[in-house]
Amino acid sequence: QVQLVESGGGLVQAGGSLRLSCAASRSVRSINVMGWYRQAPGKQRELVADIATGGSTSIADSVKGRFTISRDNAKNTVTLQMNSLKPEDTAVYYCNARESFGSIVHAYWGQGTQVTVSS
Repeated sequence: QVQLVESGGGLVQAGGSLRLSCAASRSVRSINVMGWYRQAPGKQRELVADIATGGSTSIADSVKGRFTISRDNAKNTVTLQMNSLKPEDTAVYYCNARESFGSIVHAYWGQGTQVTVSS
C-alpha cells in the first residue's frame, strides 16, 4: 500500500502558473509509473501526464508545451509544473501511482486537489 497526498492546487488567473506536488508515504523506487490525472465536472477522468521509473514521460496533447512532470525518488514525490494555464484546465487533479507485480498492477490514488483557472 502507498498513500498519496497532493498539494499545491488553488485559484489562478488564465496565463498563470501552479505547481502540484504529490508525496508518497513510502519509497517510490518500486513504483513503475507515477502521474497526474484530472477530472472536470461532467467529464471523465483523463491522464494529464505520467512518468516512469526511468524518467520517460507521457504528456496529454492538451497540455504539451505547458505542463512538465518530474519525480524525485529520493524524496518520494512527483511534481506537475503547470504554466500558461487556461480556463479549460480547471479540474480536480489526482495523483496516481501504478506498481506492477508480474502481471498484477496495483493502482493508488490521492484524494485530489482542486485547480481553478479564471478567465
